[in-house]
Amino acid sequence: MTPENNSSQPTRPESNVTLESLNGASPTVPPESGIIVATAEPEKPVPPSPARKVFLPQQPEQTTTEKSGSVLTLGLIAAMIFGLANDNIWLGLIGAVGAISISLRLMWPSWGKIWAQVIPPTWRTLIVACFGLLAGIVGLLMLSGTNTEPGSRNIQINWDAIGALGELIGALGQILIAILGVYVAWRQYVISKDLTIQQNRITQQQTIDAYFQGVSDLALDEQGFLEDWPQERAIAEGRTAAIMSSVDAEGKAKILRFLSQSRLVTPLKRDRLLGRPILDGDGGYAEDRDHGIRVIDLNVMLAGADLAGTDLRWTDLSEANLVRANLSKCDLVKANLSRAVLYDANLARADMRGAALFYGSAQTASPRSRTEFPNYQTGEHTGAVVERVDFTGVKRLSEDQRYYCCAWCGSKSRETIPGGCEGIPNKLGR
Repeated sequence: MTPENNSSQPTRPESNVTLESLNGASPTVPPESGIIVATAEPEKPVPPSPARKVFLPQQPEQTTTEKSGSVLTLGLIAAMIFGLANDNIWLGLIGAVGAISISLRLMWPSWGKIWAQVIPPTWRTLIVACFGLLAGIVGLLMLSGTNTEPGSRNIQINWDAIGALGELIGALGQILIAILGVYVAWRQYVISKDLTIQQNRITQQQTIDAYFQGVSDLALDEQGFLEDWPQERAIAEGRTAAIMSSVDAEGKAKILRFLSQSRLVTPLKRDRLLGRPILDGDGGYAEDRDHGIRVIDLNVMLAGADLAGTDLRWTDLSEANLVRANLSKCDLVKANLSRAVLYDANLARADMRGAALFYGSAQTASPRSRTEFPNYQTGEHTGAVVERVDFTGVKRLSEDQRYYCCAWCGSKSRETIPGGCEGIPNKLGR
């Protein structure tokens, strides 16, 4: 094709912009019927940016009463000085007493605010009670018979006793100041500890978010669902094992919920040549418990883990090693624990409603075996290893779950199962 032919046919520009409405639907763009000629629009004058205003913090203004009190206080001080300079006792006394009275009146509102902000409510009551106790003791000593003359009602003040009592009050005051110092130091320690815990939670959440993003990037790259490159699955397992050992119970629960809901720990049916997961026809991946391959295999990542009181609903913990794990008070509703190793685990007061401990029938199901393949039709070797598990106070345990646990948990754990195991044989034999 000659350049003249190319120039006679103008190229239509392609738009890469995707329009979306507010509710997420893509509107239909009508096809172009002809050539669009771009016309330059006159430039609109740019309005000048408004001047930036700086707002200074407003200070509370002095009230008229405070101004008058300050002026009057200064006048009374001047009168007192004038009285002292001219040997006028009454003028000096009036100035001194007036200055004290007005100063106390001006100080009282500010002192009340300081009292409310600095001293905790518990300490306010304690301080007032201590002063009341000391005043009561002094009053009782003054009014007792030891301070009265024989045959007279006149109270005779024992100044030596008052001096000793003053020394005692001073010592008690020093002790109170020391206690107050210890209390302030303890409160600072508590506040610092709370701030450290909060900072650790923020750091942990940032670490978990980075893990989620990293695993998502591996799962959603051009290769797809981590199926073509086993090395990517190994990296994902390594990241999971590393983060599981550095987060607390709630962090572990968040990671398990993420992996379960994204089906990264579920055995998926895969193509035997390319390793790609096969779709189930319902918009998801087909599950294959017999020969499926997991993107991330938990293995022994949760052995001895502390997951007490966490939310593990709908999590897939099948074939996970949970030896000596603490699952007390956990929410295990609809969790999959088939072929999991729960040896010596703690399930006290856990919610087991709908949790899958085995496949098939409870009468024919049996725990996993190292040498035998599982039969997901009859339930043989598909069950969890529940030997020596603590079932104390387990909630919403179904009859099939109770039968299986009683049959395979051993004589020690049978005593902890709610409802008892009467009439259920001990198939474990020990």
